[in-house]
Amino acid sequence: MHTCEVCCAKVSELRRGRCWGCYSRWVIARPVGIGARCVTCPEKRRRVLKTVELHGGWHPMCFNCAGQLLHLDPIPETIAELRQLVSRERRANDRRFGKPDSRVFQYERRVGERRSSRDEYPVVDDDMIIEVVLERGDTGGGDDFEDITQIHELVASLRPLDLVG
Repeated sequence: MHTCEVCCAKVSELRRGRCWGCYSRWVIARPVGIGARCVTCPEKRRRVLKTVELHGGWHPMCFNCAGQLLHLDPIPETIAELRQLVSRERRANDRRFGKPDSRVFQYERRVGERRSSRDEYPVVDDDMIIEVVLERGDTGGGDDFEDITQIHELVASLRPLDLVG
């Protein structure tokens, strides 16, 4: 019989000098570092991250991935294998394997990325300005808002540094 260093209970097994109850409370109380990210998914919200002991080291994991880790037997030897096992990407493997395709037009539906990235949009850099133009005057009772805002290149002769110096 062993004695827990925290609550002095007599138990048959200790984990880091603690009984399983004290060890569990200690693990839950471990803080997650600022800027931490789940090692298996892109989750960054600190309120859903916790530290998990894996292969002798402590890693930040989200609640979902840590829960899936509890059900894995055996635990993968590398983080890459773990990442693949708990991945939420359903498109990685063809799930229709071994089943007849009953569609009329049998074409591959999983081509390309489903979500667009910000790379598709033009970048507004320092040589461009955002200008709001509103002309005051008689417009006949209604406002025409079609060309109020525009993004265009800053004219070289009107750069602010050229006007000052």
